Formats: sequence, structure tokens, C-alpha cells
Amino acid sequence: MSAAGKEFGVFLPIGNGGWMISRSAPHPEATYAYNRRVALDAEAIGLDFIMSMAKWKGFGGSTDHWGRTLESMTMMSALAEATSTVNIWATVHANVFHPALAAKMFTTLQDVSGGRAGMNIVNGSYAAEFAQMGLWDPALSHDERYRMTEEWLVAVTRLWTEDTVTMTGDFFTLRECESRPHPAVRPTLISAGRSEKGREFQARYADGAFLSADNLDQMRDYSRSVHDRAADFGRTVKTYSMLTVVLDETDAAAAAKAARYGEGLDKVALAGMRASWGIPPDVARDWAEGATGEEAFQTAYVTGRPETITERIAHIMTAAELDGLMLVFPDYHADLRPFGESVLPALRRSLA
Repeated sequence: MSAAGKEFGVFLPIGNGGWMISRSAPHPEATYAYNRRVALDAEAIGLDFIMSMAKWKGFGGSTDHWGRTLESMTMMSALAEATSTVNIWATVHANVFHPALAAKMFTTLQDVSGGRAGMNIVNGSYAAEFAQMGLWDPALSHDERYRMTEEWLVAVTRLWTEDTVTMTGDFFTLRECESRPHPAVRPTLISAGRSEKGREFQARYADGAFLSADNLDQMRDYSRSVHDRAADFGRTVKTYSMLTVVLDETDAAAAAKAARYGEGLDKVALAGMRASWGIPPDVARDWAEGATGEEAFQTAYVTGRPETITERIAHIMTAAELDGLMLVFPDYHADLRPFGESVLPALRRSLA
């Protein structure tokens, strides 16, 4: 992670449809070839990192949203070989991968990437995708999942630094477990969350914290919370959020493009996503039927010509006191290079 300045990266479209639940938006396919081009474009324009999610079950609908996905750690290892400077952040589910497996995998990724690897640690929130594999424990509360993840991370970091590890926890057991070689430099640790427990975990263990919020004031409060708590632990944690960028030559053209994407909202897929959180299917369907086109965007979004996009992103980062943004584009192949040419240099200057 860079020592100074704001950081910008891209959330790779590892699942079909990217981050748009829409029939009328561009529909990136979940292929290595597509993601490789995005990664190379991200590096070429000077982005700081690329990250991919981990997803095991889609949401249906006419778009079959995220019904086809690649595996994060495998793909990012290949992209580490294809790139040379951009940081490589892969996602791992602590409730799926045993800590001894994850420790070895990310040591390998760190070696392949020449020290550019990052581990985005998640503990599962979409019940359906884990229930299909027999890996969802409905009795495990939100706070308990974080306790499990804390124990998991302690095991991983010990395996990265100790020749043998013996530990008996509530969730994991190691008996003189070995995992060598150790990474020469510890992979960057990333965690996404907004709950009280999530922000406590970020402040105590992570190098980077991804946050979501209902408005800029709340995002600022969450960012301050992570920064302040980390300082209490004698640590520094950078805060990030996600943002979709709809760029065009004029503000009107960009707004019209966003409206067109919203017109194709796949309400069945939207209901499927809500239901996967554990919301009763009938409640999810009723909510989706009343959803507006803005719900086609899975993140907050900005629209406009290059100057407008620059101003809006700078305002968001300043008002929310964020250290970085992970960007999403409806059409990565068409949108990323123009963003790098017409927005990113001015944005970095304005935030310097």
C-alpha cells in the first residue's frame, strides 16, 4: 500500500454482469481474458490495486446475475504473473478455507506477485451460497462469525511467522502444523464491513478497511471510527469505499446512460440477492417489485463529463475522510482507459 496520497483501484468483474443488475447495461462475462484486459488497463493508467470478490452462487433472473464466476485466488495468481506493478488483492472466505490452506495459498500469491499480494478476509453473509455446500451454520451469530474470523486470522499469521503452530481454539485446531516458506513480507490485510464488530476487527487487524454507508456523513463517521480505533491500538488503517463511475462527454449524456441502465433493472435477480441475505423470499420479491432503476447499481455511483466526475469523486473522498476508492465501471473495456486519461490525473492533483 502506498505510504502517502489517495489510492484508487478497480473491482474486477469476476462474476458475469459485473456490478450492474440490469438487462440494458453492458454485461461483462466471467472470463479470465476479460479480467486480464481490465487488469492490464488498470496498471497502464496507474491504478494502485486490483481486487476480486469471491462468489459461489448467483441470483438468477433473466441476467443470471453472478451465476457464472471465477475463483478469486486462482485468478489473481494468474493476474500477478500478467502484471508487474499494481497490487493484487484476492478474497478468501474464512468459513470455507482452513487457515493452513489459506496461509499457504497467500504465501504462494505473495511469491508469484513479488510482494504485491493482499488478502481480503470475509466471513460469509450470503447464507444460500454456503448452505448449498453444507458450510452455513445458522446458529452462528454475526458477532460469532467475527470471533471465528479472528481466530482464523491468528492461525494464519502465526503460520506465516512460526516454524510450527499448535493451537486449540473454538473453531480451529492445529497440531504442530507447518507452513513454510514464510512470506518475506506479510500480505496486505483487507477487511470489508460496517457493523460495530466489523469496524473493531478492521481497526485491530486490517491494513485497509472497506466501508459502506447510507450517506456521506455516516461514511465519515465510520471512517473516523476505524482511524481512531486503530490509533488506540498503535496502528494505522486506511479506509476505502466503492463507487461506480458513469462517464461520458457531457453531463446530460452520462445521466441518460445511467437512466438507460436503470430501465433494465432485473427485479428477479434483485429479489434473489436480498433473499440470499436471509430475507424471506416473499418479502424480498415484494421489495424488488417496488425498486427503482437506481437499484440496478450495486454501489453508490456518480455520472458526468470528466470535470464533473473529478469534482464529485474529490468531494466524496474529502467529505467522507476516505483514503481510497475501489472503482466499478459498467463497461470496463470501454470506460477504464478514458477514465485514466481524462479523470485520474486531475483527480490525483486535486487530492494531493
